[in-house]
Amino acid sequence: MKLLTTALFATVSLALATAAGAATDKENWDLHCAKCHAADGSGATKIGQRLKLKDYTKADNQALFTDEQSLDAIKNGVKDAAGKFTMNPYSEKLSAEEMQALVPFVRSLKK
Repeated sequence: MKLLTTALFATVSLALATAAGAATDKENWDLHCAKCHAADGSGATKIGQRLKLKDYTKADNQALFTDEQSLDAIKNGVKDAAGKFTMNPYSEKLSAEEMQALVPFVRSLKK
């Protein structure tokens, strides 16, 4: 019984510590994504317009990519035809869980 209690306590402590240090999907969007993609995902920012970003509030634009492609873009960034990053990778700034949480957040922007 003592071993089970200790294991349960360790699991809960680890989960709470992880959750306490991780930002929410909305916080990460606002901090890392909204400056280009806009708070609502429309891409209606100066940078978004210059880069011709898709409006993620529109279902037809969201249909152009899979969740896996979205996660890959978040992790590894996006490059143009010349090989220059148009979106920097976030694999060193966000945890795997935070990057994964952004995928359904982007999907939720669809109206």
